[in-house]
Amino acid sequence: MYSQSVRHHCGLFGIYGHPAAVRLTYLGLYAQQHRGQEAAGICSTNGATILRHARRGLVTDVFSPRTLDELANPVAIGHVRYSTTGSCSDANCQPLLVTCGLGQVAVAHNGNLINAALLRRQYEEKGQIFSTTSDTEVILHVLAKHGHMPADVRLPHVLSHLQGAYCLLFLFPDRIVAVRDPFGLRPLSLGRTAEGAYVVASETCAFDIIDAVFERDIAPGEIVTIDARGAHSERFTVPGAVRPAYCIFEQVYFADPASDVFGENVHKVRRAMGEQLAREAPVAADAVVPVPNCARCAALGYAHTSGIPYTRGFVTSHYAGRSFIMPEQSLRDLAVRMKLNVIKESVRGKRLVVVEDSVVRGTTTRGKIGALRRAGATEIHLRVASPPIRHPCYFGIDFPTPTELVANGRTVEQIREYLGVDSLHYLSLEGMLSCVKPPPEHYCTACFSGAYPMPIDQPVSKFALETHPPCCSR
Repeated sequence: MYSQSVRHHCGLFGIYGHPAAVRLTYLGLYAQQHRGQEAAGICSTNGATILRHARRGLVTDVFSPRTLDELANPVAIGHVRYSTTGSCSDANCQPLLVTCGLGQVAVAHNGNLINAALLRRQYEEKGQIFSTTSDTEVILHVLAKHGHMPADVRLPHVLSHLQGAYCLLFLFPDRIVAVRDPFGLRPLSLGRTAEGAYVVASETCAFDIIDAVFERDIAPGEIVTIDARGAHSERFTVPGAVRPAYCIFEQVYFADPASDVFGENVHKVRRAMGEQLAREAPVAADAVVPVPNCARCAALGYAHTSGIPYTRGFVTSHYAGRSFIMPEQSLRDLAVRMKLNVIKESVRGKRLVVVEDSVVRGTTTRGKIGALRRAGATEIHLRVASPPIRHPCYFGIDFPTPTELVANGRTVEQIREYLGVDSLHYLSLEGMLSCVKPPPEHYCTACFSGAYPMPIDQPVSKFALETHPPCCSR
């Protein structure tokens, strides 16, 4: 669903006790570049001092062989970012690194805190100075608060103050600490390299690129500390006290098809969604055409179940970047035109089933439908492998404004007219949830259903903290 301008959250990677830790972190971030293309960063430690390099750009642009050599240490964490709270700026690049009463500490964050503005206001009223407009810095202020708790029990107390979605990697000079929020909204996994080094990543595709072996998911409400003694687990919530709320959009769109997320292979789930969509919304057609790249899995499933031949209708440029990650609509529209070109011979004179994984704003989908019309398609039947997105997400997906959503306030027929297709069908909510193994009630479907897993007291704006500009640059 490159076309719909959805902007993602972030990707995390960490490794403890490997002589090539920094270079493996670089590769782990590269494998998760799809999770954020605005900025990248790595912090490393030799056991005494933490070093940092982070700035805006792709992983391949941010790091050079020289910078990797300068960071070289046996312990490292890394981050790729799309800004879901705070603007894209050098100050907001992660991991963030500070020196406080605990010594040096770095943190990388995937998710979104819904109470960040409240916490920040409380700390500013007490004289605290903030250097960024990111919700992640709030976590560091809570952690560093003088007299909060003894260092060995401070982190669970800190986490009890946070509300929203968060996977966190903390780097101290002597250890890595990985955290997943009690709802498990975002994925986080633990693995081992052939040499026995522990690795942590948002997605298991990062393990594949460095030949690490997946061991298990970090559980919701779990803290895993990795140090010279190995990996140690503790809970900051009582197991079973909070019902999981895994983000279904990870399976629908965000995660790499090669990854295992929430205990299932992403490609397998998306293909099952396409198969279910074919059962729910059959149509007479000559070819099934996916909108690259994420809809390919669902389109394969639709073609298999419907018996309609699968074909390529678009050529994809591998050099234009992911359009949804662009910060401005004009840039996203240009990136879409650069990225996708219609294969006229595949679509001319044919009735097409065009498969999308989701439709968010709808503007660029409409443009692609127009391109297929101009190429000679006689009928276009749009099939979407997820329900209509009618509600904002407050947990790390950047479509927080209801007016941005094409399905908000529109019927399916009105959306069909807007997009210019002959027919339009979405996968039902029940059909989507039938394609995953965990119980349906263990998924967050708020963007589709409006049923949020936690109370949202007031709308959360991506730029809520921009009203408090940083006092200085980090």
